[in-house]
Amino acid sequence: MRSIWNGAISFGLVSIPIKLVNATENHSISFRQIHTADGGRVRYRKVCELDGEELDADEIGKAYEEADGSMIPITDADLSSLPLPTAKTIEIVAFVQADSIDPLQMDAAYYLSANGVPAAKPYTLLREALKRSRKVAIAKFALRGRERLGMLRVVDDVIAMHGLLWPDEIRAAKDAAPETDVSVREAELDLADALMDTLGEVDMSTLHDDYRTAVEELIAAKADGALPAKEAAPAPGSGKVIDLMAALENSVKAAKASRGEGEEGGGESVAEVTHLGSRKSAPAKKTARRTATKTATKTAAKKSAPARKTATKGTAAKSTSAKKSAAASPKSTGAKKSTAATAKKTAAKKPQSPKKRASA
Repeated sequence: MRSIWNGAISFGLVSIPIKLVNATENHSISFRQIHTADGGRVRYRKVCELDGEELDADEIGKAYEEADGSMIPITDADLSSLPLPTAKTIEIVAFVQADSIDPLQMDAAYYLSANGVPAAKPYTLLREALKRSRKVAIAKFALRGRERLGMLRVVDDVIAMHGLLWPDEIRAAKDAAPETDVSVREAELDLADALMDTLGEVDMSTLHDDYRTAVEELIAAKADGALPAKEAAPAPGSGKVIDLMAALENSVKAAKASRGEGEEGGGESVAEVTHLGSRKSAPAKKTARRTATKTATKTAAKKSAPARKTATKGTAAKSTSAKKSAAASPKSTGAKKSTAATAKKTAAKKPQSPKKRASA
């Protein structure tokens, strides 16, 4: 890796020659500006506003612009004459716990490489001291014409340095907070915790830039004179106001389903939270439920009306038959009684035999 700065780490009375190299690289795809009519490159030219003359790099200097628009020229000689102890030195000023550094201060990252064989011993000493103490070093250094703040820590077997913003360069966070006070219930926090646990952790090395991949495929296709097939755009959100608890519950179910957990087929979709409005009062909810129930009952009654009519006709027919049978039944009983009485009278009229009379 090509070094961008050479100097030394000042560690008390110990000086460690080092080379500074970039620890990160930018993989984003850059584009050129062109004239859309003929495809010609569009370039920026540096022109003096006073005489309109185009200037070369060696003809361009620095200046500070005051409030009234006047320019105060500042030369490289002027800047080099300023007392800057960290011009070629990374000066360690303190050792602190890593969690005392606000991540908001983090800037560009660099690797510090030992510059030459003599630097190996003190370099290793500082690295192992940082490892054993589990602390990070706070240092000052100068790069690209200004003094900066840095944090040294160990990455594998290398000392890395993160550029830090100065404390007064961090804006206050209060202006970005919600303007209204919102209370969060314990049940909502419990569901949020459940969702966090369900989503779990991720191996950072597996994450990649999907958009960059799509742009590369587009460029390759156009270079071959073709266009890749367009994928269907995701359906926009419905914009429907939903309950936060329902959204959290559905999110947990969807996350479990995507991991093969929970119910089989778990096909519930993730609810979309578009607005957290005020919750309706209980009476309003009850009224809404009653109205919905009445409407459903009326609809069901209308649908089942023909069936009820048919059932009523059948029941009426059966009832009529039963009444006729009941009406006929007394006549039959009366006929039986009449026959029995006639038989008794006939028996009484017959003369008794001598044997029966003697016995009597």
